[in-house]
Amino acid sequence: MTLDQLRALVRNALEDLKAKDITELDVKDKTGVTDFLFIATGTSSRHVKSLASNVVLEAKKAGVQPLGIEGESDGEWVLVDLGDVIVHVMQPQSREFYDLESLWRLDVIKRERQDAS
Repeated sequence: MTLDQLRALVRNALEDLKAKDITELDVKDKTGVTDFLFIATGTSSRHVKSLASNVVLEAKKAGVQPLGIEGESDGEWVLVDLGDVIVHVMQPQSREFYDLESLWRLDVIKRERQDAS
């Protein structure tokens, strides 16, 4: 499976169960751990768990074995590691508090400030 196919699979699995505010971040120039991050919001712990489970199920159907799954028991924030793609499914409060989008874009903001100097 190509990286583009895996990204499409993840997006479709999240959209199929009505994930909110799906964000995809290209982080391959920022880390050697993964190439893309998906961040999505679920409306409840049950919804978060269902979204993450659907990503895992669809990945396995396509022959991609997750490297790890964290946070399933609580359902506040579930991480699914698919190697080149890592998926974070969070409840709204956790997503707002941890603000992963800003964390991963921080170096872009710093670079923009340095360029302005």
